[in-house]
Amino acid sequence: MKKIFAVGGLLAVTVLAATQVNAQSRLRPQTNKPDTTKPAGTAPATNTPNNNGRGLVPNPAVTPTTTQNPNASGAATIRYDTSSNNGFGGKPEVSLRNNYAIDRSQVRDRKPLEYDNMRDDDVVWSEFIWREIDAREKANQSFLYAGKDDNGDLRFFSVLLNAIKNDSVTAFSAENDRFTTPLSMEKIMNQSEGVVDTVTVVDPISGTEEKVITKRPKFSPDSVYTFRLKEQIMFDKESSRLVTRIIGIAPVAKQQIGNTGKTMSVLLFWLYYPDLRRTFAKTDVYNPKNFSSRMTWEELFESRFFTSYIIKSSANNPGDKYLNAMIKDPLFRLLEGENIKTRIFNYEQDLWQY
Repeated sequence: MKKIFAVGGLLAVTVLAATQVNAQSRLRPQTNKPDTTKPAGTAPATNTPNNNGRGLVPNPAVTPTTTQNPNASGAATIRYDTSSNNGFGGKPEVSLRNNYAIDRSQVRDRKPLEYDNMRDDDVVWSEFIWREIDAREKANQSFLYAGKDDNGDLRFFSVLLNAIKNDSVTAFSAENDRFTTPLSMEKIMNQSEGVVDTVTVVDPISGTEEKVITKRPKFSPDSVYTFRLKEQIMFDKESSRLVTRIIGIAPVAKQQIGNTGKTMSVLLFWLYYPDLRRTFAKTDVYNPKNFSSRMTWEELFESRFFTSYIIKSSANNPGDKYLNAMIKDPLFRLLEGENIKTRIFNYEQDLWQY
């Protein structure tokens, strides 16, 4: 029995000594070891309160190399502001804090809905229509809104330019509307104010050509307020409805004709509308009544929230001429465009019995 108590007492003393050693090691200060994972010369990241005391800002000694949108997910993107330098170049001022009282980070991730599949055999009637949108009209004032956000300038012409620069949308020559000749970005940006050029002017009545010395239009968002649409109207017998699909969009600029003081409309380039839908789905349209109910440009065009007038139709037009080549009076041209709208409306209504 004495041997058993002696062994038990020795074990108790050993356990007590080990506990004291561990306690002393926890109280002993730890030495700082150098971090070998950081490169030499890197300033330590310190968090200091900002001016308003509501957040933390990084160490000013560390200079970022790219501009990151805090509301966007993924890699940093560089956006261009088309309101500076005659509408080209420059970078928008990206908000370093959330510019809204709510989280709108999901806006940059929006994608357009795919079109319904339409078979060629189901289209029993089709017609091509060319329209022009005049942004000076009251219903189209959102096309000239000069505000800015993280996407840059919100004027519609600037949205088109940003789609070419940042979203790899291809611009096509204005020689025809069938998207046959791609244009480089340098060729688009070379157009500026004060450059004298010689162009061929075709008389719409007689068809004669004349060389005229002109001045190229100022290529800025404020000088372009007219936009041409090419669209196809179809009746789908599978769904029994009239479908309108936009094919292309072209900005139209005013060009001076010599020293006469007169101007002529000049197409700058054509853009394929299905290529633009991804950009339009991420860009909001200005709403003067309610900021919370703003729609995107893609929703505006698909819902037809704009006013326009018809300048050409493929029906009863074997010469492929615009209305201004067949009708001289501008008032009668507008009336003829309304007659085309009425004819299409009556075609759809006559397909049904009531």
